[in-house]
Amino acid sequence: MIENYIYWISTALLSLLYFTSALMYIAKGDYVRNAQAELGYSASHLVPLMIVVKILGPAAILSRFNVELSDLAYAGIFYHLLLSALAHLGVHKPKGSIPAVLGLIFLAASYMTQNAVRESPSPYAPAAIIHTTLK
Repeated sequence: MIENYIYWISTALLSLLYFTSALMYIAKGDYVRNAQAELGYSASHLVPLMIVVKILGPAAILSRFNVELSDLAYAGIFYHLLLSALAHLGVHKPKGSIPAVLGLIFLAASYMTQNAVRESPSPYAPAAIIHTTLK
């Protein structure tokens, strides 16, 4: 039962983080491009792509219409958050990495408890948490 709460709360917070970030990318495009330039990135043409990714990633996890796609979304979000945290640390702005670190915590909690909650289990989630029901 506790896995159910952990999964849905962590997944909701992760999704909220990503949807809010996508909204900021849409509403404050110039701010986002300047922030990326401060991190050493000059690929402002990636902003529209990141908007799509930040919406579709959590949507794939929440809808889970395809387990493989959901697992791919978990992996993509993991690498995005990890690289985001490292980019902020690399330019000596550790406060900027706080959302990414929180996202990694939410992502780990969601991933580790997904099989206890979801009908179709992921073959890659930890075996100790796979939920079985007695019929």
